[in-house]
Amino acid sequence: MKYPRYALPVQAQRPAEPAAPDEPDLLALDRQVCFALTVAGRAVVQFYRPILEPLGLTHPQYLVMLALWERSPRRFGDVAVALHLDPATLTPLVRRLETMGLVQRRRAADDERGIELSPTAAGLALRERATAVPREVVDRLQMPIADLERVRDDLTGLITAIEAAGGR
Repeated sequence: MKYPRYALPVQAQRPAEPAAPDEPDLLALDRQVCFALTVAGRAVVQFYRPILEPLGLTHPQYLVMLALWERSPRRFGDVAVALHLDPATLTPLVRRLETMGLVQRRRAADDERGIELSPTAAGLALRERATAVPREVVDRLQMPIADLERVRDDLTGLITAIEAAGGR
């Protein structure tokens, strides 16, 4: 019987060798930072979905609006850097927010190749409604704000370490 080169026949596969009883299994799934971050990332997006639904925003759209509410007008590239997104990923988000009437794009006055993004009047009005989001997150999670701030700070430190190691 012929097998694709990436698959071994069942009888030829070797069972995982357990770690010595006094040594942790370094390859155990529940010990992997990458796995915990992947699960947490998906869980956060799912958790925010019903909170953001009344605003008509997805989680990535909410992040774009947060960046623009923080400072605007803001260059397209600056928003991409602030959100750690590639421009190709940011483009459809901005287009959708434009279609929704929440964001406007303009050529930069000092460089017509540059694009500046700003919230529209509707986008600014949405900010008032969005001020309830952080409180609702805290209420639903039933975690002390200090714990959430510690998690955020730890994740920010991890991001910084990954970037310093050449990870992005």
